[in-house]
Amino acid sequence: MADRGVDFSGIPKEVRDHLAELELELSEGDITQKGYEKKRAKLLGPFLPQITSVVLALPDIQQQASSGPSSGEPSRDCSPASPEAPGPSSSSGGRRNRSGGTRDDRYRSDIHTEAVQAALAKHKEEKMALPMPTKRRSAFVQSPAEDCTPPDTSSASEDEGSLRRQAALSAVLVQSLQSPDYWINRSVQSSSSTSSSTSSTLSHGENKTPTSALADILNSVPPDVTSSTPERRSRVDSRVDLPPNAMPRGMPRGQSRTSMLDTTADGVPVNSRVSTKIQQLLNTLKRPKRPPLSDFFLDDSEEIVEVPQPDPNTPRPEGRQIIPVKGEPLGVVSNWPPALQAALARWGASQAKSPALTTLDVTGKPLYTLTYGKLWSRSLKLAYTLLNKLGTKNEPVLRPGDRVALVYPNTDPAMFWVAFYGCLLAEVIPVPIEVPLSRQDAGSLQIGFLLGSCGVGLALTSEICLKGLPKTPQGEIMQFKGWPRMKWVVTDTKYLTKPSKDWQPHIPTANTDTAYIEYKASKEGTVMGVAVSKIALLTHCQALTQACNYCEGETLVNVLDCKKDMGLWHGVLTSVMNRIHTITVPYAVMKACPMSWVQRVHIHKARVAVVKCRDLHWAMMAHRDQRDTNLSSIRMLIVADGANPWSVSSCDAFLNVFQSHGLKPEVICPCASSPEALTVAIRRPGARGTALPARAILSMGGLSHGVIRVNTEDKNSALTVQDVGHVMPGALMCIVKPDGPPQLCKTDEIGEIVLNSRAGGTLYYGLPGVTKNTFEVIPVNQAGAPIGDIPFTRTGLLGFVGPGSLVFVVGKNEGLLTVSGRRHNADDLVATALAVEPVKTVYRGRIAVFSVTVFYDERIVIVAEQRPDASEEDSFQWMSRVLQAIDSIHQVGLYCLALVPANTLPKTPLGGIHISETKQNFLEGNLHPCNILLCPHTCVTNLPKPRQKQPVGVGPASIMVGNLVAGNRMSQAAGRELGVVEEEGLVRKPARSVCTATCVQLHKRAEKITSALMERGGLNTGDNVVLLYPPGIDLIAAFYGCLYAGLIPVTVRPPHPQNLAATLPTVRMIIDVSKAACILTTQPLMRILRSREAAASVNVKTWPTIIDTDDLPRRRPPQLYKPPTAEMLAYLDFSVSTTGMLTGVKMSHSAVSTLCRSIKLQCELYSSRQIAICLDPYCGLGFVQWCLSSVYSGHQSILIPPMELELSLPLWLSTLSQYKIRDTFCSYSVMELCTKGLEAGGKCNARGVNLSCVRSCVVIAEERPRLALTQSFSKLFKDLGLSPRAVSTAFGSRVNLAICLQGTAGPDPSTVYVDMKSLRHDRVRLVERGAPQSLSLMESGTILPGVKVIIVNPETRGPLGDSHLGEIWVQSPHSSSGYYTIYGEESLQADHFNTRLSFGEPHTLWARTGYLGFVKRTELLGSTGDRHDALFVVGQLDETLELRGLRYHPIDIETSVSRAHRSIAESAVFTWTNLLVVVAELAGSEQEALDLVPLVTNVVLEEHHLIVGVVVVVDPGVIPINSRGEKQRMHLRDSFLADQLDPIYVAYNM
Repeated sequence: MADRGVDFSGIPKEVRDHLAELELELSEGDITQKGYEKKRAKLLGPFLPQITSVVLALPDIQQQASSGPSSGEPSRDCSPASPEAPGPSSSSGGRRNRSGGTRDDRYRSDIHTEAVQAALAKHKEEKMALPMPTKRRSAFVQSPAEDCTPPDTSSASEDEGSLRRQAALSAVLVQSLQSPDYWINRSVQSSSSTSSSTSSTLSHGENKTPTSALADILNSVPPDVTSSTPERRSRVDSRVDLPPNAMPRGMPRGQSRTSMLDTTADGVPVNSRVSTKIQQLLNTLKRPKRPPLSDFFLDDSEEIVEVPQPDPNTPRPEGRQIIPVKGEPLGVVSNWPPALQAALARWGASQAKSPALTTLDVTGKPLYTLTYGKLWSRSLKLAYTLLNKLGTKNEPVLRPGDRVALVYPNTDPAMFWVAFYGCLLAEVIPVPIEVPLSRQDAGSLQIGFLLGSCGVGLALTSEICLKGLPKTPQGEIMQFKGWPRMKWVVTDTKYLTKPSKDWQPHIPTANTDTAYIEYKASKEGTVMGVAVSKIALLTHCQALTQACNYCEGETLVNVLDCKKDMGLWHGVLTSVMNRIHTITVPYAVMKACPMSWVQRVHIHKARVAVVKCRDLHWAMMAHRDQRDTNLSSIRMLIVADGANPWSVSSCDAFLNVFQSHGLKPEVICPCASSPEALTVAIRRPGARGTALPARAILSMGGLSHGVIRVNTEDKNSALTVQDVGHVMPGALMCIVKPDGPPQLCKTDEIGEIVLNSRAGGTLYYGLPGVTKNTFEVIPVNQAGAPIGDIPFTRTGLLGFVGPGSLVFVVGKNEGLLTVSGRRHNADDLVATALAVEPVKTVYRGRIAVFSVTVFYDERIVIVAEQRPDASEEDSFQWMSRVLQAIDSIHQVGLYCLALVPANTLPKTPLGGIHISETKQNFLEGNLHPCNILLCPHTCVTNLPKPRQKQPVGVGPASIMVGNLVAGNRMSQAAGRELGVVEEEGLVRKPARSVCTATCVQLHKRAEKITSALMERGGLNTGDNVVLLYPPGIDLIAAFYGCLYAGLIPVTVRPPHPQNLAATLPTVRMIIDVSKAACILTTQPLMRILRSREAAASVNVKTWPTIIDTDDLPRRRPPQLYKPPTAEMLAYLDFSVSTTGMLTGVKMSHSAVSTLCRSIKLQCELYSSRQIAICLDPYCGLGFVQWCLSSVYSGHQSILIPPMELELSLPLWLSTLSQYKIRDTFCSYSVMELCTKGLEAGGKCNARGVNLSCVRSCVVIAEERPRLALTQSFSKLFKDLGLSPRAVSTAFGSRVNLAICLQGTAGPDPSTVYVDMKSLRHDRVRLVERGAPQSLSLMESGTILPGVKVIIVNPETRGPLGDSHLGEIWVQSPHSSSGYYTIYGEESLQADHFNTRLSFGEPHTLWARTGYLGFVKRTELLGSTGDRHDALFVVGQLDETLELRGLRYHPIDIETSVSRAHRSIAESAVFTWTNLLVVVAELAGSEQEALDLVPLVTNVVLEEHHLIVGVVVVVDPGVIPINSRGEKQRMHLRDSFLADQLDPIYVAYNM
């Protein structure tokens, strides 16, 4: 501890008070453990015994004052290390523990490897206590060995070698990995490893985890994520795990099931490993988030969320305004050629035998040498051929100034040189591009944009390359995606024509015309062409010659791509200008023989080498095989990516290895370049024995705020950068702010380097708009006034000018990630990730870092390629540690870390990772990761504050008065008057004379059933009888047979013969709960009930009497029963709600008669009418329409069982057409089946279906109208004559089976758009169509005659105004009489069926529907002539999710989730201890499973401002749906917690 050895008695009182305050903040969670320790150490610092500090900097790294001499401060340079001093890792001596030459080690600098390994070794035994994702074993098969890259090509990217991390990392990892409070509560640590390692192999029921450990976890209280104190639930969850997850209302809590004993205090089964993991996840969320609450958004912010206020303690620049830095003047040379072509002509004539270029074969041996004479003559031939032989004399294909693509592979530099100089001589503009390898090549689409913007129509290539291009079956070159039409010209010598004697190329003096176009990819992946003028080309060669001191006849080894950048500028252009012999070492040669460039330097005594950090590493790794190499000839080793901050360790390590081979420290020359400004700065080679330039050790915290601060305190988050020398000769440099107007920076501020030089690019070809912002920048001072009129070019490099006008670069604009106002460099994050441990899990060179915008801020994503042999647990461990390291060192949270299979990330032509393409794949769900970790809880810190529900201090009366004063209507509505109902039960109806013959047959069959019941049943009047029939006439006859006998019928859906285990227990439960004395059924069903298969699910010996009605007696009953009063019970209606609750409601004879009369009036059902019903006939309005309504009204009903549609899809629609039906009733599942299964032009037209006769098609449901489905149904069948006005919905609930039903006379159903943000606060705010965050709602049908509804606050039970969302209460003569329960829970009965308002009309009795909705008065007129009141149902009260103090409706979140990815077939959401769980059905292949995780998380965060806790990906059909087409979310939740879903993947978001 920091206070060891401190005498507290001697500490001043104010310091002790501060310490006490800190203790309090820590105990209340206002400060993290780390912050507490830091502040405490600061307070106690002056009183600690002084000890010598240990410096973890590199031996030769010097600290320096960042503001430099110019700021008036004396420079604090330490004396530089002598050039002969031992290299940084010599201290490791013989302890260097590198695994036997495996290739990946070449990407690791030994400087920090040992330190990081030591740090991680201490934690080898420790397992991360984060819940590991659950993955189905079959989901991901590792790619076969031949598909994987062998180790030597494992790190082929262009920049990977440069990503090195300093030794400083080790210390912070020691600290963070040891600190138990840092990452997770240690109480879970012991069991987590067992749980995570067994999670993917244990099947349900095999509980091999130690019980005690599990019990400890499960009995610890799950914290409430939304509040600071975890809250223990007062009672056991009332939902019992019954077979179909349904619980009868009124069953006493204790006697329901013995399984209750196996649950914890939270009602979670103990053997549930899912809950264990969620418990672990909740424990990780206990850590307080970084920003204090004052920094969060306010929830009433308007359309967009405010950015948190900046911290007053952030470092700010304090220096004075920077003065532009001038490079040395460009020298005047007497014999300098007027153009580059003139230099080639001169050498071609005077030095024809002099070697210009040597190319190597794949083994690294010289293949052939091109002399200056040959280069000149071939270029001349090509120029002549291009201008004179590609068309007719009058119509040439090419004219001077046309653009031509050069398509040559890296392995053929000689052909490229000839083509490039041939184009210059012909005065056409060469555009070098990469060879497209396939039609869908990652870069080919964007290259097409470049070719289009440059107007390229002709491509030059070699014969070999042309043969290798992808072809169509006809043998033509394939049309590449996004490319314009191209003509291909082969430039091999045998196809070129020798120019005639009198033809000479025109070589004008260099002017401002474009000489060539170099391609450049932007951060977004767009490829643009930077045009370089002839004068800029010449000046750049002159500046490089002066800066690098090139001499005639020198030898240069070029390892870079000769088509662009430094490889082109040094290896193709400046080399010809100075008659240099260039030896090109292509990428393919380097892969096969990493030492090849060093061997070339040794053999040819080369004076200059142009390399990247990658090449330095490759050479170091292979140098043991070559003992006799000598590099003393090198006077300049140009490191092309020396501007990368992490290149310093590569240079040091290379020097350390090769100093003994004659390499001099002063020859290493890092440089900085950009496609727009060409070379920006380069270090000049120093004289022998001169002091090496100093380095800057900068604070990463300061850098993230754009400020230069020398790092003095925390060595872990230091960044050591080397200079890249001085500005180029003849150039002027400024540093300006990277965003906004180009204001000059202060001396201690990081900004973008801008350059004014004659030797830079001039424009983006064909893109004048973008050009202006980049090539014509005029810096302004602090007052906003321009500092002059000379234009500067933005380089895209971020840096500063140090002492002695040395240029330092700390990153690139395209690698900049701005998170919460702080800037982070992608390269720095890669380096941190790679230093986490000896990386056995991922390939070093294949890591992509980018940011995606989610919820008003950028979020950092890291994607890496996983090795085929990495285990699940190793990968997860590595990912968890990367999170820790980045959190500690960069103080930024990672949003997502994904590992993809080897060789699946899109590559650039030189083997690097194509960042923008990777990002695109991530956002489109095409990345296909094999491991993924999302951490939204830690990095999304800008969520609105959770809403605190205010205690209701105002009574309902005051609210009502307030509404009236504000001019709000009270939210209530009523249907028209019902008129007098004759007091007659249903029993007499079938015998009335108006019945048709069919009705008489029904009556006779009912009488036979009555006789059978009286004979065989031994039943008493009032007994309950279960009717177990498939949909059909038998069911209706049995129903009336029971009524004739004075018995109470209970209709039950028969069990599914193929799925008895799931469906039979529900049947059994209804029989038990209803205390049925008898079962009426058919013979086949009776056999099923008594079968052996049924015995496996239920006890078949205890069925009540079963009577089959297939063979009935021919006798009539002596008399038919007539109920003494209309209030007597007619039938029981049992149904399982979407929340998994089984409820039976009692329907009296009077309620049935009133309901039928009400429907008859609303729908104008007369005896002459025909109605088609495609509904399930077992409960609710479906049963009423099927069995009661037609008998009451006397109309003909055509009954279509929905299950028949599965066999013959068009059955329902063709019936409507055939019988010219005007009115039809269906369910959402029927509508969905038709919409998905039938196409308007297909099967229906073939059968001649015409739906123009349909006047009303009513969807019967107990939910919010599914507007999207009804609209797509109307749209799909519009061509068959279906009127869009015909489709409408009905609404009923358990307490009242029919509240709304769209009739024939009422106005069309209206649609409104409400603001979703207001809806979460239980307020209704109407907005315009298309408004952001709007939700469209359709009226649920016209309120039935005799029905009154009112909107009530469910808590206070006071009536609400029409601008509020509340519970729908209903009053009607056809409401159910109450719940049917065995034990009779009177309180529940009174609460739901006979409840009163707390204010207003206290004497009226209302029934609570349990649904939330609102009433709006529309402009339409009703049948009475008054304005129409529309009822809008929003959702079920029991199903709403209370999260962050707001009310969410699952359907809204599910709609967003289903839109997130094309492969999501269906989704469902529920909560578990304040965690939002999303279950998504995957309709695609299993390799897409992990793509869904980030997309689902993103869309819910963006649209609902919620963080998803768990994402479960399952097979199609797993989400249970009831017969009405409603999702059974609670059933799903219970299956998830009991681990019965067999998910493809479960992701636990941190």
